Amino acid sequence: MKTTAQTLSALDVIYSRRSVRAYTAERIPQSTVRALLDAAVQAPSALGGDSLSFGVVQHPRRLERLSELTKARWTELAHKDPNLHLAASLIPEIDLSRGADPEFDVFYGATTLIVICARRPDQFAAADCWLAAENLMLAAEALGLGTCCVGATTTALNSAEMRLELAIPPVFTAVAPIVVGVPAKVSLPLERRVPDVIAWK
Repeated sequence: MKTTAQTLSALDVIYSRRSVRAYTAERIPQSTVRALLDAAVQAPSALGGDSLSFGVVQHPRRLERLSELTKARWTELAHKDPNLHLAASLIPEIDLSRGADPEFDVFYGATTLIVICARRPDQFAAADCWLAAENLMLAAEALGLGTCCVGATTTALNSAEMRLELAIPPVFTAVAPIVVGVPAKVSLPLERRVPDVIAWK
C-alpha cells in the first residue's frame, strides 16, 4: 500500500486503475476493508441502498477451496457448453487449460475477496452491486491497493456448499466478486478504445 500521503483527483484514480493479477501475501487490515465497504455503499442505488450486502473472505483455506471449486465448476460446465471455451480464451481466470493445474489460483494470490451480493432477484439489484463494485475498486486504487473482478467464481459462490460455508442466505445472489490486495508488481498502462458515440443530437 502507499505509505506516503498522495492527493489524487477522481480522474487520476479512474485512469490509473487496472485489473491486478499478481499480489503479495500481505493481509489487508480489517479497518481498510471497512473503508472500502464504506466507499462501496456511497454508490448510486436504484433501490434505495437496501439491495445489496457484502461477504468478506480472508481465510487462506477458504480462498483455496473456492479457487479449486471454481476451476472444477468451469471444467464441468465446459463439457456441457462449448461456447465457454470462447469465454475462457478471453478471461484469464477461467482459462480451461489451467483448470486442472493445482498451482493455479483464480485469485492470483490476493488475500481478500469481497463478494457483493444482491438481496433480491432482479436486474436493478444486480446493477446496484456493480455500481458498488466500481466505487470499491476506485477506492482501493486511491489507497494503493490492487483489485480484480473475478466473475468466474459466481457459479461456485452460488453453489449450495459454498453458500453454507460462507453463510450466504438462500435468497441472496453473489453478483460481483472482487479480490483486493497489495500488487506484486506495477501494472502497465492499457490502451483503451475510443468511446463509440452512436448518437449526439
